[in-house]
Parts: sequence; C-alpha cells; structure tokens
Amino acid sequence: MPHMPLIMSSTPGDGDDTSILVETRPKTKRPPLYKVLLLNDDYTPMEFVVHVLERFFGLNHAQAFEIMLTVHKKGVAVVGVFSHEIAETKVGQVMDFARRHQHPLQCTMEKED
Repeated sequence: MPHMPLIMSSTPGDGDDTSILVETRPKTKRPPLYKVLLLNDDYTPMEFVVHVLERFFGLNHAQAFEIMLTVHKKGVAVVGVFSHEIAETKVGQVMDFARRHQHPLQCTMEKED
C-alpha cells in the first residue's frame, strides 16, 4: 500500500504547541461496469451462438446452451458484466467473428445501472 501523506494540523490561537497528525486517504470510486448483450436474429444458427459463448466468454457447453436459449426465447441476454475496456473488446471480437462467418449476430454493451 502506498504511503499516505500526513498533514500537520493545529488550532490557531490556543496557545498550545501540540499538533495533531491527520492521515488523508483519497476517495477511490469503482469504475462503472458494462453488460455485454447478445441479440437474437432469425439467421444465426444456434450452434454458432453456443460456440461464440464458449469461445469468447469462457462458458461451458451447458451454460452456453442455456444463454443461447434465453437469447432465442427472449430476444436478448446478458452474457457477462465487465469493465468498459473488456466489454468493448468482447463486443468487437464477437462482431468480427460473426462477420467473418457471414452471420448477422449482434452483440452490444450498455452501462450497468
């Protein structure tokens, strides 16, 4: 842990030479998280969606299959929650991979509430 600065503080005019050491800590705010969403379409094969979930999101086959069914039935599913940079990277990877395989699969991200 980095050493925190110490600030000398005394009450002026009290005639006392005592000083109080006050430790200051910077307030750290957690970076916002982003949901990565997979959107349903009528053309991308279910097996391809399962493969994408396994490959880019590290899911096992059963987990990937469940999420694929959610996308299929509800039209959209959250496939993970990440920092902005990781979410952006995952969206790009999925979109590039889908395009390379000529599938219209859509992947987006949105800030978590």
